Amino acid sequence: MRILVSGGGTGGHLYPGLAIARALVALDARVRPHFVGALRGIERDVLPTTEFPHTLLDLHPLYRRTPWENWKTVRGALSGWRVLAALTRSDVPSAVIGTGGYAAGLALAFGRARGWPTVLHECDSRPGLTTRAFAGKATLVSLGFPEAATTLTVAPSTHVEALGNPIAPPFPVSLEGRARRRAAWGFAPDVTRVVLVVGGSQGARAINEAVRVWATSGLPSGVGVIWATGRGTWDTYSSVRAERLVVRPYLDPITEAYAVADLAVARAGAMTIAELCAWGIPSVLVPLPTAAADHQSHNARTLAAAGAAVHLPQRELDGGALRATVETLLGERDTLARMAMAAIERGRPDAARQIAMRILACVRERAI
Repeated sequence: MRILVSGGGTGGHLYPGLAIARALVALDARVRPHFVGALRGIERDVLPTTEFPHTLLDLHPLYRRTPWENWKTVRGALSGWRVLAALTRSDVPSAVIGTGGYAAGLALAFGRARGWPTVLHECDSRPGLTTRAFAGKATLVSLGFPEAATTLTVAPSTHVEALGNPIAPPFPVSLEGRARRRAAWGFAPDVTRVVLVVGGSQGARAINEAVRVWATSGLPSGVGVIWATGRGTWDTYSSVRAERLVVRPYLDPITEAYAVADLAVARAGAMTIAELCAWGIPSVLVPLPTAAADHQSHNARTLAAAGAAVHLPQRELDGGALRATVETLLGERDTLARMAMAAIERGRPDAARQIAMRILACVRERAI
């Protein structure tokens, strides 16, 4: 059972596709995922390291600010269409899965033209252009945020379900286990609360600068901070020293940090939010202001409205604002506990398996 999986450009679109593909194979060993991506996206570096066959096409996004460059988009679509025709001529897929981004659009259009079942996964609270364009006649639309459904127009036959974003599920951690894990991070026994700060693999300079100011002015008693600066800004912040501060360029696996975190300060990417909710970690979300269609701000406002996070816009962020926000939350244990419960209620730790089950059900239903 061959299934095309397409999505990329950024990790937020590619990694959900990988998680869904692995869940599909785990549920049915006959499934053979084949990834379709863009030569210029993150998938160019990631897919060769995975177990899946893949095809990279000369795909381009819509150039909205420089429309005269859209000839590249048209050229890439025409050449990619021919490649997909050759790729599927003798081995017809049972479905096409699109996980967003410009890399998914061509494969979804090709699948629809052939009459194959199309499945969309939208990770953000505000659907992106690809999801909005192809949701109307899709077989299944899986949502990371239930709020996304209000902005989509679909056919009566389309299944729309808020199944969550596919992540690695959390593991249980006892109180004694948390204490041992804090010690493994180098924290003394008097550290009873840990704040995790992570701005992405390359780092978020605005967040990092605020953390530097906060940490060097003195962290509260009993509070430890795990600070992932990101590889791109590690050289700038690696020399920062403060009591009860652990500085790393990147956290891999990040689960060891989630296992001890009582509060997180992070960007508002959909996958980060999905992980924080699955672990039941309250958060202070600082959206990336330049994210496409400002989708991170929509994510942050959605989670704040659910009571699981505080939305702190980057324009309001500095060392003083970070200190005030974080230390106020840490001082209000009841508030923090309510936020943790709200996060857990939003969490979908089994999302990958649930999405895969629904995809297989749709494919089998179509085959009958």
